[in-house]
Amino acid sequence: MKQITMVRVYLTEAEGRLKKLLKYLHDESQVRGVTVLRGISGFGKSGKIHTAHLVDLSLDLPVIIEFFDTQEKITPILSHLETLIEPNHIVYWAASLIDK
Repeated sequence: MKQITMVRVYLTEAEGRLKKLLKYLHDESQVRGVTVLRGISGFGKSGKIHTAHLVDLSLDLPVIIEFFDTQEKITPILSHLETLIEPNHIVYWAASLIDK
């Protein structure tokens, strides 16, 4: 097993930062893996509920960007993300990768 750091970034689609963040993680940082999850409902500090209904296609749904790599690689990425993402929207934790 290999020790890694998992990171989650919480955004909404309307913020328009997803494409820029994915480009940074893929092209510049070259992290080992990234997944984007689109929520069907959620709310944050503002208390505003973002939700999808069957009758409309909301473009302001919650989005989670999850990625991982070694702690050494993640540390400078987190420093950079702190300049792009508002406080309380990034979480990270140590994890183990089954690496054969």
